[in-house]
Amino acid sequence: MCSPIEHRPSKNILGLRWIICSLLFFSVGINYVDRNAISILKIPLSHELGWTLSNYGHVIASFQLAYAFGYLLGGRFMDVIGVRVGFPLIVLAWSLASAAHGLCVFIPVDSKIGINLGAWSFTVPGTVLGFIAARVALGLAEGGNFPAAIKIVAEWFPIKERALATGLFNAGTNIGAIFCLTSLPYLYKWLSWPTIFYLTGVLGILWVVAWIILYKPPEHHPWITLQELNYVLSGRSSEDPKPTRVSWLSLLKYRPVWAAIITGCLAGPVWNIYQFFLPDFLKRQFDVSLEQNGWLNGLFYLIASFGGVWAGWLAGQLMKRNYSLNAARKLTLLTCALAITPLFLAPVAPSPLLATIICGIAGSAHQGWSANTYTFISDTMPRSVVGAIVGLSGFTAYFSGAIMSEAIPLVVERTGSYFPVFLWGSMMYLVSLGILHILVPHIEPQKLNNH
Repeated sequence: MCSPIEHRPSKNILGLRWIICSLLFFSVGINYVDRNAISILKIPLSHELGWTLSNYGHVIASFQLAYAFGYLLGGRFMDVIGVRVGFPLIVLAWSLASAAHGLCVFIPVDSKIGINLGAWSFTVPGTVLGFIAARVALGLAEGGNFPAAIKIVAEWFPIKERALATGLFNAGTNIGAIFCLTSLPYLYKWLSWPTIFYLTGVLGILWVVAWIILYKPPEHHPWITLQELNYVLSGRSSEDPKPTRVSWLSLLKYRPVWAAIITGCLAGPVWNIYQFFLPDFLKRQFDVSLEQNGWLNGLFYLIASFGGVWAGWLAGQLMKRNYSLNAARKLTLLTCALAITPLFLAPVAPSPLLATIICGIAGSAHQGWSANTYTFISDTMPRSVVGAIVGLSGFTAYFSGAIMSEAIPLVVERTGSYFPVFLWGSMMYLVSLGILHILVPHIEPQKLNNH
């Protein structure tokens, strides 16, 4: 019987791994359309449904908390069931959850529900609880996207290309957000907000069809060339050749795992500022219209889209110039961290355009940071546990993000300013890099110890 390396059919596709990367690009793009629709519709939704900023914070925090658990369970789910089946299942699930937001139109606007948690009791509109239910389902399903994508990159790309591939597919977050934020204000003039949510669900279902047609592992893909297959497999020759099941607790024995967890917990939640609160910041600070807000947020994501690709390219170029993996990865992370430091100037910028550009540069550097910290996991740990570690790191990042989503409205309502929020965000990356360097002075592959 021929091995997959010995026999290839005559009809092949050159650069098939980049087509697989494009599937990941569109999956995260749809992911961000589904999650970001609420941020640009927040202003009209607040008017129509009578929400306060704190109500909105509860809805966002519920997504973040559910996303944290989705990230944690999604990584393990992908390690167990495999990405070929597991990935389309979660995309289908989050697409249905996205469409379910529209069903909240059937909840009476004036309904109020009291919640009593002992010393903590409050009343919220029924529509808020409806959105919370939809956001929890969305977050649980979407949480598996990045663990699956990172696992696919580790499967399809050699080490020297992984940061670039991660940066390319991660750019889908920005393209999806740009499409969402620039088109929805205009769609809202013609369509109701429930219809908009129904349409976002349709996008994911179309992606599932494309995935079923196009995806197979490289060893068994009928369209891959022999040359590309050998290139892909040779790029993982130094990694563990067969899956190894390990517990989450046992992973905590490894310093790179702690580095991924802590940096994710500190720096990861900063993206929440842009993703869910930038429209509110621009409205409060500069009183921009809904259409202007959409275009400014689109500009933010356009600027941010270059960071992951550029930082992935930079790390690869440094390695090509004989920098060690350790030096290339950490120099790239330092460059990103320094570019984010001026973020605290955004609330004192004289115009919404300048504030958006400052945030865009910081967001771009964040994307570069994310591409390299995700790749740091596959740099240091075997492929068989990459999904679980990405899931564990993402869980802590989004759990802390849920706390931050509750805290931001309180800070803004009490201080009347987003300045403390942006100041905090500007400092987290240098702190995170310092901790990463202390925990992992030299980036190198780790071997699992099952004893």
